[in-house]
Amino acid sequence: MTSWELRNKFLKFFEDKGHKIVPSSSLMPDDPSVLLTTAGMQQFKPYFMGKADPRRDFGTRRVASIQKCFRTSDIDEVGDETHMTFFQMLGHFSFGDYFKNETIEWTYRLLTEIFEISKDRISASVFNGDDKIPFDSESYEAWSRFLSPEKIRKGPREDNVWGPAGPEGPCGAANEVYVDDLEVATLVFMEYHTAKDGSLVTLPSKGVDVGWGFERIVKIVQNKETIFDIDILKPHLELLPPELPVAKKRVMIDHLRGCVFLLSDGIRPSNKEAGYVLRRLLRRLFVYEYRADMVWPILDGILHDILHEYGEFYPALLKNSALIRAEIETEREKFLKTLEIGILYLEKMGEISAKSAFGLYETYGIPYEVIKELGGEHAAKLDRAGFDEEFKKHQEISRAGAEKKFGGHGLLLDTGELKAADEEELKRVTRLHTATHLMQAALRKIFGDRVMQAGSDITAERTRFDFSFERKLTDEEIKKVEGLVNWAVSKKFEVNMKEMPYEDAVKFEALYFFKEKYPPVVKVYSVGDFNADPPEIFSREFCGGPHVKNTVDIGHFKILKQESVGAGLRRIRAMVEP
Repeated sequence: MTSWELRNKFLKFFEDKGHKIVPSSSLMPDDPSVLLTTAGMQQFKPYFMGKADPRRDFGTRRVASIQKCFRTSDIDEVGDETHMTFFQMLGHFSFGDYFKNETIEWTYRLLTEIFEISKDRISASVFNGDDKIPFDSESYEAWSRFLSPEKIRKGPREDNVWGPAGPEGPCGAANEVYVDDLEVATLVFMEYHTAKDGSLVTLPSKGVDVGWGFERIVKIVQNKETIFDIDILKPHLELLPPELPVAKKRVMIDHLRGCVFLLSDGIRPSNKEAGYVLRRLLRRLFVYEYRADMVWPILDGILHDILHEYGEFYPALLKNSALIRAEIETEREKFLKTLEIGILYLEKMGEISAKSAFGLYETYGIPYEVIKELGGEHAAKLDRAGFDEEFKKHQEISRAGAEKKFGGHGLLLDTGELKAADEEELKRVTRLHTATHLMQAALRKIFGDRVMQAGSDITAERTRFDFSFERKLTDEEIKKVEGLVNWAVSKKFEVNMKEMPYEDAVKFEALYFFKEKYPPVVKVYSVGDFNADPPEIFSREFCGGPHVKNTVDIGHFKILKQESVGAGLRRIRAMVEP
C-alpha cells in the first residue's frame, strides 16, 4: 500500500462513517498559545471549548483531517529512526457525538481490516486511575472485545491522561495504541473540565480527539525498518552522496521537507519566532551540504521532487513552488558567504561556552545544532538553555538600543506595534492606530474574511499592515479601500471601548490577532454609530489602545504603497494627513 493509498483509505473510512473531511490548517496556527501547529486538534479547539458550532460550520459533529504538523522540540533528535520536525497527523474528532466504544472499535477495524495488520501485533494502554480520575474501565472493556488481557496495559497519568495546556480547560483519559511496541495513535477522551483550583467537573458534552502518526503507520504497513525508509522519504535519501552518514542524510531530508512546508505557509527566514526556526533548519542543511562538498543541483533536484511528491495533496506547494525555491536559494547564498570562515573559526576554538557559541551564531550564522555537533568535546558543556539565554540577552540589548535611537531617552510609547517618542508623536500614532483598524475592516468588507491580520507596525510617520491575501490588489481596489476608510472618517463615528472576558469577546465577533496572547479580560474597541437602531458597527477588535474618540480626528487617510511579503501575504503602508 502506497502512502497515497493509505491516506485516501483513512479518509474514506471515516467519510463512510459520517465524518466531514476538513482540509489541513496552516502551520501558522490561530491558537496564540503555540508557535507552530503541533497537532490535528488545534484547528478544532474552538469546537471542543464550545466557542464555535460544528453543525453550523461542518454540518455534523464529527470531522476528520490530515494535518500538517511541526514540532520544534524534536529538532535536536532528528537523525535517529523515529524523530522528525515536520510530519503529518491523521485525525478524527467528535464534538459531543460518539465516544469510547465507537472510537476503539473503529481504531481496531482500521488497523486490522483497512491496514491489514495482524491483531497479534496490536496492543493498547488505558488509564490506571488515581485520586482525581478513576480507572478507565469503559476503554478497558471496549478493548477487551478485540484484544487479550495481556495486550491491554494499565498506564499512569503521565502517559494516559491528556490535560489542559494552561491552568484550566478540558481533560480526560487517553489510550495509547501500539503496533510491535511502536506507538501509532493516541485516543483522547475529553470528559472533564479542570478548574483553576485543580478540581474536576464532568463536561456536559464529551469530546474525542484521535491522532495517528502518518509516517509511522506507513512504516508499519510497508514493513520498513525506519520511517525514513517509506516510499515518500527513501527516494530522497538515495539522491544524497552515498558516503554521507545516514543520520546526516535523515537530517537533511527532514529539514528540507520541513522548510518547504513552512515557506509554503508564508513563514520567512528571520531571527524571530517561526522565522527563526526556519532559518535554523535551512542553515543546518547548508552546513551539511557544504561539509559534504555537494553541488547545489543535488538539493535543488530533491527540492523539486518534494514539491511534486506532496503537491498533489497540498496544492499550495505547487502554486508557491517558484517562490519557495527562490527563498531557499537566496538564504543559501547569503549564508555561504560567511560559513567557511565561521567553520574554520569554530574548529580552532577551545572550550565552547554559551556566550562564545552565540557569538559564532551572531557573527557567522552557524546554528546551535551545528556548533554542538562540530564542536565535539569542546562543546560538551554547551546546552540549549544556555544558548537561548544568551539569545534573550542579545534581544534585550538590541531593543534598548532601538529605543535610544528612536526616542533619545527612551520611548513615551512602545507596545511593539506602536512607537512614539513624545506627546506630539503620540497624537499622530493614535490617529494612525485607529485608521489601521478602519483599514482592516475595509479590507474585510471588500474581500471577505479571508483577509486576516498578519502583523502591524505603527510609527509617527506611517502605519504598516500585513494581511493574508493571495494576490496583488489592483489600483481600483486600493482606491476602494482608501475611499471606504475615508467614508468612515467622514461619518464621524464614535470609538467605544468595553472590557469583557476573552470568551465573551470572541462570541461578540471582535477581530483579534491570532499570534497575540490575550489575558482573561480584554479590551474591545468598536467604531460606529451607537445611536442608530440597531447600532451601525464599522469595526470591532481586541486592542489595548490608544485610539481617537471620534473618527473625524483621524484626518485624511492615504495608502502609500502595497508590497508582497511572502506567499499569500500582502503589506500596505499608509499615512494620515491633517
